[in-house]
Amino acid sequence: MVSQELIEILRCPNCVRETDGLLDFYKETWFICQDCGRKYPVRDDIPVMLIDEGDKWIDTAVEDLPIPPPGD
Repeated sequence: MVSQELIEILRCPNCVRETDGLLDFYKETWFICQDCGRKYPVRDDIPVMLIDEGDKWIDTAVEDLPIPPPGD
């Protein structure tokens, strides 16, 4: 489980320089940027906050995100 403290401080690495980069925590398995729509998976309770990873899911609708996220 991702700690509440971590959930509160994480920001989208793509947007944080220009905006707040706020993230929504979706079904305890995805972080979704409120600004750009990139989606970052949580694997083994570790958020994968790499821009390249967020890019993979940017065009996937929230309701179509796999739960749990696939591993690499």
